[in-house]
Amino acid sequence: MDTLVIKVKGMECTGCEKRIQNSLKTINGILEVNADHEKGLVFIKLNLKVDKDLIYKKIQDLGFEVEK
Repeated sequence: MDTLVIKVKGMECTGCEKRIQNSLKTINGILEVNADHEKGLVFIKLNLKVDKDLIYKKIQDLGFEVEK
């Protein structure tokens, strides 16, 4: 199992965290998602190889900015 940490700008509350978590959990291969708006980080546990661009796109489609 791999862990991916993504820096995300624009999360301001727990609602933002939940939107990101719910969106990313729909991707096959993602086991767990924990977003932290105070740190501006999203922690993702993967059990399969997942295209990072797909993850970034999902986050950006919600209106947040991914720092690569």
